[in-house]
Amino acid sequence: MDKIRIGIVGAGQIGKAHLEQYMEIPGAAVIAICDINLEEARRAAGKHGIAKVYADYREMLEQEELDAVDVCLHNNYHMPVTTAALEAGKHVYCEKPIAGSYADGLRMLETASRCGQMLHIQLAHLYDIETRAAKQLIDAGKLGKLYHARSTGFRRRNRPYVDGYGTAAFTRQETAGGGALYDMGVYHIARMLYLMGNPKAERITGRTYQEIAMDEERRARSGFDVEEMAAGFVLLEGGITLDIIESWALQLGGLEGSSIVGSEGGIRLSGAVSDREANGFSYHTTIADLDMDCTVNLERADWRQRMLSPYPDAYASSQHHWISALKGQVPLLPTAEIALNTMLISEGIYLSQRLGREVSADEVAQASKSSAIGL
Repeated sequence: MDKIRIGIVGAGQIGKAHLEQYMEIPGAAVIAICDINLEEARRAAGKHGIAKVYADYREMLEQEELDAVDVCLHNNYHMPVTTAALEAGKHVYCEKPIAGSYADGLRMLETASRCGQMLHIQLAHLYDIETRAAKQLIDAGKLGKLYHARSTGFRRRNRPYVDGYGTAAFTRQETAGGGALYDMGVYHIARMLYLMGNPKAERITGRTYQEIAMDEERRARSGFDVEEMAAGFVLLEGGITLDIIESWALQLGGLEGSSIVGSEGGIRLSGAVSDREANGFSYHTTIADLDMDCTVNLERADWRQRMLSPYPDAYASSQHHWISALKGQVPLLPTAEIALNTMLISEGIYLSQRLGREVSADEVAQASKSSAIGL
């Protein structure tokens, strides 16, 4: 296809960000935008010269000749809109996390398979040069047999709405399904699963917390009933283990970056800190009985990859990759499968918290219920 005709559902903060990105991608043509707030949709359309504006996504699906639909809504709205678009014969790009529950995410994957359409989930960190460099080292066997990974994500005190950023919809199970795990953890957990080849989870244990003081008026107004911090431990197939810490609010100056280790080497990714420069990407191994701690020229690596690739922008971002895959230039990364596995792990931490014990992946799948909200 020379032009990929796209319809966006959702004209809020995320929808506008997606729209801005599409304007920079050759071959992407946003021809329609939809939001129940019609005035907001019209404002976004007017800014970018989009001719068609809708208040009902069903009407957009019926009337527009679209190749793909981009779903930019809160988590519990993902499944109904995505499945409707897939069943209407459209490929779908959906914001993270895949949905508000594992059950809904699984239905999305099953619908995409049944309808023969592509489903892509926004997992932005998969396209970072750090992730690509780590994948190169792993694929070249430089880590040997992988056996443990750590997923970390840090904010000092930056909870949505109550700390001044975003809307209250991020803080409510009713619309978001979860807190820090669904909002930020999805990026970090998904990246580690991707680097390990997306092994299946077998057993999960974890705890969630909401302990740090917040403005009481904003707490009441927001209905804040999700976690600000979560910790977990996961046994994956093949005996691989994964530990997790993810925070919207945590009384520390920072956390080391995510890491992955094998029999021959290890990788640490950049961390996040509140008051100093974060640690950068590093590779660790033993050569000639010498312990080596190595830095990598990531800018040079990125330049070289782009110069040698027939499609240099195919992995520049999640949206660049989506358009390249729709054009048949590169295979679509299995983002939906990785996002679903990430959802299973996150929901497993929530179930472990409720039951006060370790849970199996089968228990999580059986206990998962739809949290979907129709528009």
